Amino acid sequence: MDFESKTTAPTATNNVEFPRLATSRKPLEILRNTEALLRRPTVAKLTPLLPPKLGNSLQIASTIADESLTSLAQVDLEQISDVELQPARIFMGLSFVGFGALMVLVLVLYLNTLHPELNTVEQIQQYWYQYIWCVSLGVAGMFLLGREAMRPQHQAQKVKK
Repeated sequence: MDFESKTTAPTATNNVEFPRLATSRKPLEILRNTEALLRRPTVAKLTPLLPPKLGNSLQIASTIADESLTSLAQVDLEQISDVELQPARIFMGLSFVGFGALMVLVLVLYLNTLHPELNTVEQIQQYWYQYIWCVSLGVAGMFLLGREAMRPQHQAQKVKK
């Protein structure tokens, strides 16, 4: 018995290259333009409906958003190093852990206030879905922090010197 496969057809693969767009716009420019296309008509429609003081504040906020998004669009994402992103990654991990813990606390407070007749096991049995969401958010934050803690530190020391 011969179990080896015998292929007779050639297995040629065509490497198809996808065409690139002629304009190489940065993602932050696309974000700025998309946000402006949504914000400007909304501000124009809301301003006459609001009281004059609030309408002026809305227009000022829209102008500030234009300026800040224009300056943000000038940032070159390729120039941002991994070391510069470390504080942001740590902050996001801590935010996930903190928000998950806060939501578990709010859930426990809600259950103890509105359902005092249930003991802890019954509360978890009845509201397990909400517990899982809150705990999963905290665990995701712990994974972010653990990943950041396990990164090699010699890269950060080279940049400081």
